[in-house]
Amino acid sequence: MDNPYLPVSATVDQIIDETPTIKTLVLRPAEPIPFKAGQFMQLTVPGLGEAPFTPSSSPRTPDRMEITILRAGTVTEALHRVRPGETLGLRGPFGKGYPLDELEGKDVLVVGGGVGLAPLRALLLALFDDPGRYRRICLKYGARNPSELLYRGSYDEWGGIDNVTMDVTVDVASDGWTGHVGVVTTILKDLDIAIPESVAVACGPSIMLKFVTFELLDQGYEPKQIYLSMNRRMSCGTGKCGRCMIGPYYLCKDGPDMNYEKIKDYPNVFA
Repeated sequence: MDNPYLPVSATVDQIIDETPTIKTLVLRPAEPIPFKAGQFMQLTVPGLGEAPFTPSSSPRTPDRMEITILRAGTVTEALHRVRPGETLGLRGPFGKGYPLDELEGKDVLVVGGGVGLAPLRALLLALFDDPGRYRRICLKYGARNPSELLYRGSYDEWGGIDNVTMDVTVDVASDGWTGHVGVVTTILKDLDIAIPESVAVACGPSIMLKFVTFELLDQGYEPKQIYLSMNRRMSCGTGKCGRCMIGPYYLCKDGPDMNYEKIKDYPNVFA
């Protein structure tokens, strides 16, 4: 796009109720918007404002973009009220995206928490396009309770891929839940994975990222093997406002998927 401040109009094609607080909007932009897994868009509500979201759909379908939204504020409340046929705006993509080339031939550990699985879904779909490029794909995912688990209809499909394993946990069980109970770090204990030949990617709330990072370090990961998807605090998307800075890095330009080795010594990494 020549003008990074000018949104492309996008029609709401479908709305998927994922959980009581999360919806996925299926958008048809007026023109295809190529993006890499991990890059983010600014989604505009005309007359109200915009907010940053990482597409949760495959980069292979630039003419159809899915964005998964947690209801958490003024713009997201408005986005939860839109209906099929309405027009929104898309500005971007921004950021660098996930380093897929660095994952090739390795054990890939993907750790998600809550709506943090949404940005990771684009990565997972990119990995699943050619899973043979990676020695193993290990997905660990947690949510507060079973009703908040995202994309539940995809778990059997994902876990059925030959070199893919998936483990799910909830912080608090409800009636009928027979799976693991505990925060997501509890399913990172004693990883059955070749850590020296592995790369870990994590996305979720800041407090989750903090303790997942510490657990991975305890398990033997080096900081350079850990990528944190830090989809927070971004505003302008172009590195002008400074809101998303960690040390000398702008999450909107240098991330939002940051190698922990680069940012580990700055005091506001998990702030």
